[in-house]
Amino acid sequence: MHKIAVAVLLALMAAPALAEEHMLGPGEEPKAKTATQKADDERAARAYQRSLNNVPDQKAVDPWGTARGDDASKKSAAPAKPVVKQSSKAKSGSTANKSGSTAN
Repeated sequence: MHKIAVAVLLALMAAPALAEEHMLGPGEEPKAKTATQKADDERAARAYQRSLNNVPDQKAVDPWGTARGDDASKKSAAPAKPVVKQSSKAKSGSTANKSGSTAN
């Protein structure tokens, strides 16, 4: 039993080292793909795009709709424009400083 456990442990330790063979080192370029590999990649890309087109459109979900109630969810659908208020000093257009005199 001890020998089997040691063999399994060594196999688990060797797996990452064997996986490094397929990794590119610094300065290494990937191997050129064959024509069949390129065709397979193109077929896979087309199949992926077709699968994306098969996904049905989903309606908008309002997870807080039940908490707000029916009336509030209809009102929140159209966002209101913010109201910008101007202070009375900005409307007067004067160049007076805080003491009330004008700058020369």
